[in-house]
Amino acid sequence: MAFSWAGGTRGTGTRTTHGGAGDGTGWYPVARSSDVGTSPLPVGAGGQPFVVVRLAPGAEVTAVGARCPHRLVPLTTATVVDGRLQCGYHGWQFNAEGRCTLIPALGPDGAPPPRADLAVPWAVEERDGWVWLAPERTTVARPPRAGGSHPAPDPEQVPELPEPAGPVLGNLDPALEHAWHPVALAAELRDGGYVQVRLLGRNWTVHRRGGALDADPPAWGVTERLGLIWLAPDEPRDRPLPVPEADDPRCTAAWLPPARTAAPAGPLVDALVDVAHVPFVHASAAGQDGEVPDQPVTREPGGFCSRQERAVADGVLQVTYVHRAPFQLLLRLTPPDGAGTTVVTVLQPEDADSTRVYTCLFLRGVDGQPVPAAVLAAEVAAEQAALAEDLRLVAGTASTGLPLLLRDELHVRSDRLGVALRRALADFAAECAALDRATDLEHRASA
Repeated sequence: MAFSWAGGTRGTGTRTTHGGAGDGTGWYPVARSSDVGTSPLPVGAGGQPFVVVRLAPGAEVTAVGARCPHRLVPLTTATVVDGRLQCGYHGWQFNAEGRCTLIPALGPDGAPPPRADLAVPWAVEERDGWVWLAPERTTVARPPRAGGSHPAPDPEQVPELPEPAGPVLGNLDPALEHAWHPVALAAELRDGGYVQVRLLGRNWTVHRRGGALDADPPAWGVTERLGLIWLAPDEPRDRPLPVPEADDPRCTAAWLPPARTAAPAGPLVDALVDVAHVPFVHASAAGQDGEVPDQPVTREPGGFCSRQERAVADGVLQVTYVHRAPFQLLLRLTPPDGAGTTVVTVLQPEDADSTRVYTCLFLRGVDGQPVPAAVLAAEVAAEQAALAEDLRLVAGTASTGLPLLLRDELHVRSDRLGVALRRALADFAAECAALDRATDLEHRASA
């Protein structure tokens, strides 16, 4: 339990406990000085979460809010770079006062918005081998003494990070009942056989009998598409992802082994449409310029599309993103020589903290020539490595889902695809909620 000394009791050594977490008054012991180094340490003071860190070996202790305001990533994953705290997701940097000094995606001339600054406590002090925080202004100038005849400090438990104020689309959201979800590779289900799958917190058994598909318990529908088995628990309101490469004889398809992450599907799709994180998460892109070029976005029924052009050494690279709610994504890269790589990723929300990931590569050779086996194997290996890095990233965000209220996070111009994703998912959730309300009214009217 945390404690503080009011002015009248400080000299007597009497321990005064706070009435409850969140009082935010007085000084709070949060950690031993020896435990605070250049890796952020999570602490709690007055019911508020902070991280404490030294921005150089032996430097004074800095205390800042526990989350980056951009994507609410815990700053326990941050690192110290050139005397500043750098978020591990997009490289945003913060100084000892919590001020955001750099957003790499905005380029060297980009100015961080005021909301990019971190919350900081009123005061931080080291005394008698302990780090103390005063979250709010206090009339007591210094923290109490510790050691000897004085009471031993008793840091409070680190509080849970607060949930966003608005709606969050998690893996068990009722809206997801109204979507087609991939549940298995088609090759996993032979005629006369079955597969047991996990979807939306429930177990299902999918059968293939005489070429027909069915599910137990009964589902609205089961179908096969794009080399996958899809299941819709209730009347679907989503739209299929267009993948013309699946019917293009010039393309060679290669499935990655299905992967799994302990994160919800929404934050993973957000990472996959996000370019700004690439230099800070993917080893193959380390050291690249973090500035993100313009990303035009076109809203489409059920999702969005973004077509971009990027200058490369021998011409222009065409980049296309296509999303369909809830968790279907296509990335198409067309270089100047006319070859191409398309990555299709679809997600299966198994449980609140489990998502299965299906990824298929479509490669087209120059002038329609077959893709050499060695090239195909190298592309698959590179995509597996990049996906593994993204899965580790989202698993470390401690997210329960994707916030749909835009003001719960801080969006900058490099986040246009992420904003489009949130709007598409919010529209999808609203449409499904309206359908559920109409169905409920019909049931009541007929009862």
